[in-house]
Amino acid sequence: MKKIQMVDLKGQYEGIKDRINTSFQEVLDSTAFINGPEVHAFQKEMEAYLGVKHVIPCANGTDALQIAMMGLGLKPGDEVITADFTFAATVEVIALLQLTPVLVDVDLDTFNINIDALKKAITPRTKAIVPVHLFGQVANMDAIMKLAQEHNLYVIEDNAQAIGADYTWADGRKQKAGAIGHVAATSFFPSKNLGCYGDGGAIFTNDDDLAHTLRGVVNHGMYVRYHHDVVGVNSRLDSLQAVVLRAKLPLLDDYNNKRKEAAFKYNEAFKGQEHILTPVVVGDPSSHVYHQYTLRITNGKRDDLVNFLGEHNIPCGVYYPIPLHKQKAYLDSRYREEDFPVTNLLVQEVISLPMHTELDDEQITFITQKIIEFVNG
Repeated sequence: MKKIQMVDLKGQYEGIKDRINTSFQEVLDSTAFINGPEVHAFQKEMEAYLGVKHVIPCANGTDALQIAMMGLGLKPGDEVITADFTFAATVEVIALLQLTPVLVDVDLDTFNINIDALKKAITPRTKAIVPVHLFGQVANMDAIMKLAQEHNLYVIEDNAQAIGADYTWADGRKQKAGAIGHVAATSFFPSKNLGCYGDGGAIFTNDDDLAHTLRGVVNHGMYVRYHHDVVGVNSRLDSLQAVVLRAKLPLLDDYNNKRKEAAFKYNEAFKGQEHILTPVVVGDPSSHVYHQYTLRITNGKRDDLVNFLGEHNIPCGVYYPIPLHKQKAYLDSRYREEDFPVTNLLVQEVISLPMHTELDDEQITFITQKIIEFVNG
């Protein structure tokens, strides 16, 4: 059996190395390293894939979230609601812009933002909602978009973990995650479902005016060189990273299908195990692309399982061990522990297993057998 890895980027590279190596050399020969033809070509190809009017590439996913909020013109003190159970970047950019983060609990099944908690958190100061499509599953966008319309709020999708996922509306329509809200942000960090070989990100929107503003923000506020029309930042996707993304984008659906196949095999192996809860997918199975495959271990021995897997050279991850509302940087007297029962439970139970396009049956069998051995031991 080959070595088990949390993410096998080398194995994935082997399938696309000829195209990437050739295209790298072309960029090196052209010296068009910033905003070169590869970047513009990737932008157009991503727009076509998502069915969205505007893709604005940038330097990373955190920048993408910040730039999206800057483009919307949010002001210091405006409240932005997001989930307590997610990576810190989501709330980090809210705080950086001197907006007021409002953290709410998540659903026990999907780990995505809880709609009832979201409703209760809306005040006259609320200006935006940031649903996080956590671990690859799209949040309840029917309910979120309805609430946003009722309260005149912006919806900023954090799509860093769900690129390629389809959302099925209540009326049966399908739409790609990231093409639903007023604006969306994604990351192309190497381990993402669509990852480059460094940092990269992008913002998506169907709003022409907002897209124009965002294109200025990513480039020092310039539309004409040395004419600074808006307050901006320096956040651009470089051409070498665009090469990688162009090579991978046509394969994204296949990559996501391989993740789903691995997830289904994990599910089948864990079927009937009392203390192992597998991921719950709400609605259409295509709404989950398994950026992470995350179990809940309900017998109180999650941390012991982490150690056990390490002893058997099986990598795993705990995403996330500390809720945002308990993080030192984001402590706030407004938060009460009774408002976060699900998040406080999940941080004690979740464990993410190896999940990538190169997993094979032998590896999945070994991983699952060891986990079952431990839980039933």
